[in-house]
Amino acid sequence: MVAPFITFEGIDGCGKSTQLRLLASALRLRGMEVCVTREPGGTPLGARLREVLLEADEQVDPLAELLLFAADRAQHVRALVQPALQSGRVVLSDRYADATVAYQGAGRGFSAAFVEEVVTLATGGLMPDLTLVIDLPVAESRARAQRRRRNGLELDRLDAEDTTFHERVREAYLQLAAREPERIRLIDAAGAVEETHARVLEIVIPFLEVWSSESKI
Repeated sequence: MVAPFITFEGIDGCGKSTQLRLLASALRLRGMEVCVTREPGGTPLGARLREVLLEADEQVDPLAELLLFAADRAQHVRALVQPALQSGRVVLSDRYADATVAYQGAGRGFSAAFVEEVVTLATGGLMPDLTLVIDLPVAESRARAQRRRRNGLELDRLDAEDTTFHERVREAYLQLAAREPERIRLIDAAGAVEETHARVLEIVIPFLEVWSSESKI
């Protein structure tokens, strides 16, 4: 049985990585096999590309950035995501194709048609069955980033972009959720971690129950 593919999206500092880990633990406690991954960096090649993309000291050309993310995704889909889904494991990915629409499309200004073409080429048409956009106002995400910096954690190249850039990215995620309400679910992350986790479970558990029942038909 091909398993469902679930992705987590949102602006930097929204808490999506924490929510993904909490969901993975909850699903495993329910006896499900789960594959946790991320973009960039879900494969050995991707890990090296992640360093280039997010930790580069030099200025990275926007087109080079877009194509490097696409290269990471092409490897990720074919080497990890598709095999995991075919083996029956629920795949939870920290970012996927919607991130390119938000960050390189809205953030960097590439046209929607060009971004769609690159995404389709990299993914081979594989899209998530469910996407959770963990939504947080940019001001709060910036405050969290500053707290991380004070705690000694380095901000990556995208973290360091200005507020206007992150506002464009957030707006793109909101527009994606409005256009595809069946696939993309918006989750308010302004409250406590536990409250956000409860909202995630309220969406994911019924979704998986329906998926399981339909797969047995």
